[in-house]
Amino acid sequence: MSFELLEKFRDPALCRKILDKMESELDRELRFMEVCGTHTVAIFQSGLRSLLPEKIVHLSGPGCPVCVTHESEVNAFLDLAGHENVILATFGDLMRVPGDKGRNLKKAVADGARVKVVYSPFDTLKLAKENPGDLVVFIGVGFETTAPTIAATMKMAREQGIDNLRILCFHKTVPTALDALLSDEAINIDGFILPGHVSAIIGVEPYEFIAENYAKSAVVTGFEPLDILQSLNQMIEWRNKGEAHVANNYTRIVGEHGNPKALEIMYEVFEPCDALWRGLGLIPGSGLEIRPEWESFDAKKQFGIEIKESPALPGCKCGDILKGVKQPDQCPLFGKACTPANPVGPCMVSTEGSCAAYYKYKLD
Repeated sequence: MSFELLEKFRDPALCRKILDKMESELDRELRFMEVCGTHTVAIFQSGLRSLLPEKIVHLSGPGCPVCVTHESEVNAFLDLAGHENVILATFGDLMRVPGDKGRNLKKAVADGARVKVVYSPFDTLKLAKENPGDLVVFIGVGFETTAPTIAATMKMAREQGIDNLRILCFHKTVPTALDALLSDEAINIDGFILPGHVSAIIGVEPYEFIAENYAKSAVVTGFEPLDILQSLNQMIEWRNKGEAHVANNYTRIVGEHGNPKALEIMYEVFEPCDALWRGLGLIPGSGLEIRPEWESFDAKKQFGIEIKESPALPGCKCGDILKGVKQPDQCPLFGKACTPANPVGPCMVSTEGSCAAYYKYKLD
């Protein structure tokens, strides 16, 4: 997209006009949750957080892939670090995510574990070729956005005869998490700003249950200020009319049916499974696991890894923040024992984490 066109989505005068319209039409407090960590950062970075009407409560949901990775899964890959003849490959955000007993991957490296930060799952192919006497284990976290790329990496490894690559699969699917949130009567959400990146893969149809089953609205949204404001305003208008809809306001990127080729590759290699989410617990059918015909890549089977629920980190409220039950500054550790330099929970570690965004843009 050209810079000139992008600037149109940042027009200050139009933003102000929509903000004033929203203010005039709100007759009670409404709670809107954005599901994507990139939206969280965009809302803070653009200054929208402080401009939104007071009657709009902005919640950050389970959209940061690092943040939703369950404590038990973190402990599982930390247990694998330092294993003989194992090279762990990971995205950089996972390096400082804390597990039990104050462990993290950076400390594991200091203790002698071999951990390599990669920028793409495809980098693991080269890493595996260069280390034929070792097993390269890629930590697969994230949503429908990353799963197709990892599936494609596995297919390329098989085509190239690379037999020392394994995947520690912790992938999760977004619509099932939203279903779990809406079915919890203790969590009061009036509407969702749906993720642009995930929706580019899965399309819009998987979210239609939000309006059909729960009478709530949701809008697939881009990451510019006008994208976000337009979606919020649309949900306010629907609510005032007593209507609920699911819509796509990010048509310049997201097609109605997503990316069929990416979905085909993803489901060729992975199949649905139950999964643990930080804060949300076990959600049936919300994860992806490696299909039996691809089990030679499965690190869980290779190392006999069983994911058992571990207790939450003492004092950490990341789980409640990911559910929209608490705001980051309602955590007793926020900005005190837990800071970006010394994170206690993953929401303060990840660049897409709500605590990290809240700390950076609210306190600076």
